[in-house]
Amino acid sequence: MCLINFHLQDHPNYKLIVTANRDEFYERPTRPAHFWEDEPNLLAGRDLIQMGTWLGITKSGRVAALTNYRDPAQFGVVKESRGEIIKNFLVKDTSPLDFINELNEKKDYYNGFNIMIGNAEQLYYYNNINEQIIEIPKGTHGISNHFLNTPWPKVIKGKMMLHEYVMNNRVLDTDELFYILMNAELAEDAVLPKTGIDLELERQLSPIFIRTPNYGTRCSTVLLIDNDNNVTFIERTYELGLFKFENNYSFQITQQNI
Repeated sequence: MCLINFHLQDHPNYKLIVTANRDEFYERPTRPAHFWEDEPNLLAGRDLIQMGTWLGITKSGRVAALTNYRDPAQFGVVKESRGEIIKNFLVKDTSPLDFINELNEKKDYYNGFNIMIGNAEQLYYYNNINEQIIEIPKGTHGISNHFLNTPWPKVIKGKMMLHEYVMNNRVLDTDELFYILMNAELAEDAVLPKTGIDLELERQLSPIFIRTPNYGTRCSTVLLIDNDNNVTFIERTYELGLFKFENNYSFQITQQNI
């Protein structure tokens, strides 16, 4: 997952609004969002190599999402799968802070990552680079491949578009939220982050929606949790930048679990 923009506890109808793009190599096998056969309370897509995930929710309302931290020095360095972190939080009853404290003890088992975990009432952020732990305040936030709310062009643009839309609409149209996630405008060179990769690749990775010959946005997800704990989870799958299909799930959280 390379971009997560979300709006927490600051809307008349929705406690949590998440819009996210997962960027990955096209050749990596993935199963779209579904309730897992081996974990029937867990709704998420699944990486079919390491069997983890990047974003998911449970029937009890546990929410988690992950992005990788971009560091060219870690390219090709094989460590444990970061996708297992999200899966492990979602299938356990551990509190977010206890989970983060346990995870921090083995932070070096993984290449760099950011996680957002909790539920619609309370979310926490953690990364294993500077070991930052934050209870996320209400409002609009964004995570790409650096830290929470790092002002990369795609984070700034995504947060601005999401904030403007949700603050001006009591009833949300998921098509409008997906429209934000489809923004493919390249950032100007003057505002590109300097992450240690080639300038041309930095340009190609700068939009909200990425489309390159071998890597790009594989799926987009909109997750809504309203004030009555009704969940809407919609995932749109893309192939080479072109829409292929949509998976749509709705359910009510019946027993809150933080």
